[in-house]
Amino acid sequence: MYYSAGTYEAFAHPEKPKDVDKKSAYIIGTGLAGLTAAFYLVRDGQMKGEHIHVFEKLDLAGGSCDGRKDITKGFFMRGGREMDNHFEVMWDTFRDVPSIETPGVSVLDEYYWLNKHDPNYSLCRASINCGEDAHTDKQFKLDKDSAMALSKLFMTPEKDLEDKKISDVLPDSFWSTNFWLYWQTMFAFQRWSSALEMKRYLCRYVHHIDGLPDFSALRFTKYNQYESMILPLVKYLESHGVRIEYGMDVKNVIIETVGDKKIARQIVYVKDGQEQTIDLIEDDLVFITNGCCTDTSCYGDQTHAPDLSGVKNGYGESWDMWKAIAAQAEHGEYGNPDKFCSDVDATNWMSATVATSNEEIIQHIMNICKRDPRSGKVTTGGIVTVKDSTDNWYLSWTINRQPQFKSQDKNMVLVWLYSLNTNKEGNFVKKAMRNCTGEEVCREWLYHIGVPTEKIHALAHDACNTTTCFMPYINAFFQPRKESDRPKVVPDGAVNFAFIGQFAETPRDTIFTTEYSMRTGMESVYTLLDIDRGVPEVWGSKYDVRELLRACYYAIDKKPIREAPLSFKEKELLKIVLKKVKGTDIEILLKESGLID
Repeated sequence: MYYSAGTYEAFAHPEKPKDVDKKSAYIIGTGLAGLTAAFYLVRDGQMKGEHIHVFEKLDLAGGSCDGRKDITKGFFMRGGREMDNHFEVMWDTFRDVPSIETPGVSVLDEYYWLNKHDPNYSLCRASINCGEDAHTDKQFKLDKDSAMALSKLFMTPEKDLEDKKISDVLPDSFWSTNFWLYWQTMFAFQRWSSALEMKRYLCRYVHHIDGLPDFSALRFTKYNQYESMILPLVKYLESHGVRIEYGMDVKNVIIETVGDKKIARQIVYVKDGQEQTIDLIEDDLVFITNGCCTDTSCYGDQTHAPDLSGVKNGYGESWDMWKAIAAQAEHGEYGNPDKFCSDVDATNWMSATVATSNEEIIQHIMNICKRDPRSGKVTTGGIVTVKDSTDNWYLSWTINRQPQFKSQDKNMVLVWLYSLNTNKEGNFVKKAMRNCTGEEVCREWLYHIGVPTEKIHALAHDACNTTTCFMPYINAFFQPRKESDRPKVVPDGAVNFAFIGQFAETPRDTIFTTEYSMRTGMESVYTLLDIDRGVPEVWGSKYDVRELLRACYYAIDKKPIREAPLSFKEKELLKIVLKKVKGTDIEILLKESGLID
């Protein structure tokens, strides 16, 4: 497997891999990683669909990319997905997955046209004082110490950041900047999150720094992630004869080490309450989704708080399977699941879905986001963060294009909100969010969008239906770690198995994205089948001097460098540099970036 960039490799069709007709595949998990692995087995591996077996414990595909309606409780959206124009593997996949809505076009075409006609951007990034605009005004407000620390983090080798927290590498002044407000709420980082992962994000998305304050860098699907991404992939696979087997609870994959070779020999699973096994040979390929950020999710509804009695450090079936596999390693080559699942107090947050058709509530929404959510177009353009809740629930909320579900009533608006602090009381509701019913969660949100306090209880009870979800491990992949804590997609010496998903290690890309899962799926297939075509590399904006200069300009809030807070010595040095580059391409690049007049 090798990486490539450019259209030569992207447009080419690989030859059929040697002996692929003799091989079978077993894919554990139907999240984006597993479905993408199946896709590449079919399209580029040219494996017969009937040779591909996809195992799913639940009765629905999609993994963490869910969106569903419970006829008794209402709509549930655990989370949403923000996409980028340089999710190279994602678009390589969806350019060949047919739309299930528009005949004759691909999912990518549909998505591309939608975001061209209705581009995403926010008109209010944060609120304060019960629905007033906090006027972050696209400013980062980085002080000099914070800016220098971010620059240093950008250039620090990953090895030097292993097991370090963000708070270990950034100054105290950083936490009060708008940059941190944007960053923390958009990506769900915490001060104790991995400095290594933050560095990856900085490097991966440096080309989008101008779009960070107003989300203009982002693109969204038409419907929820299940209907817009998972269903078309499932339909594509089924049309090629791939079989998804539901109710398959995989407990372990038995791996044998013979000299330098590591061979998956058996899959152990439970089906209909009976433990069973599948014996494997070297031509049987196994793709293992190890770990799951939504494992042990706890659901609440309008009148019930989520039941957290089963939440304990390290508990969860996806972790149990990974631990069983990791225990077979001789030198830790199958990763260290305990690094990610042993502190639920550090890795949880909670979301809620509010359904309402109430005109008064919708008017308060429009007062903040300046758009009508019933227009079918971009509404909030990303999350609105409640700035004066940072010491309480730290609440953010968003409304994507409506309807979010095809089955949704045309007058209904679905609001998604989430809290980074689930153990602190709210500004209005004096309880921790994790202990609240859906109605109580709704009250807190109504308070923050400016609904008069005397109306809040009645509107939350009579005009809204709110479902909730507490996720103990949703931030597990942000825990400080070593590179070796996540297994390589294909471990050294592995003959017929691979790890896929958010807890497999692939270089340079960023977890908590659709692209990361899909990239591991593609890389695993290309490696095990030895497909002779390049895997698109992670977009290389961190190597592009134009993007780096542009990022510097936006980081100092769109000022020329002469207006930056420089010391006398730095100002004198700047004069010398500018004199040296005068009349060169460097001067042109500096002018184009905005750093010099």
